[in-house]
Amino acid sequence: MDIDLLALQGQTQKGSALLKAMSNEHRLLILCHLMHRERSVGELERVVGLSQSALSQHLARLRKDGVVKTRRQAQTIYYSLNGPQAGAILRVLHSLYCEDADTVPSRGRKQAGGQTDRL
Repeated sequence: MDIDLLALQGQTQKGSALLKAMSNEHRLLILCHLMHRERSVGELERVVGLSQSALSQHLARLRKDGVVKTRRQAQTIYYSLNGPQAGAILRVLHSLYCEDADTVPSRGRKQAGGQTDRL
């Protein structure tokens, strides 16, 4: 694979900002839950297991960094990934850490409600 280093230099700041936004385990888990569909704040609160205030802080950071976008329907706010970049990184992380999780039980820890913390 040939890499255009000049083009890469111009994009390192964007890449670094995205990786910083994703570098927190709670934000990473939030993004994993947004990979396949948008979710309301209430849904995210249930599946991620954070308090509403902690979840709001993480969502605000992801929104500020442009990783997620929002849509309001009446009183409900829905979050979704904003563009393909985060999804592409999540797919790579999934292939590295989760694809053989069914054969290696220690990779996915059980959470409350029987869900695992796999990507």
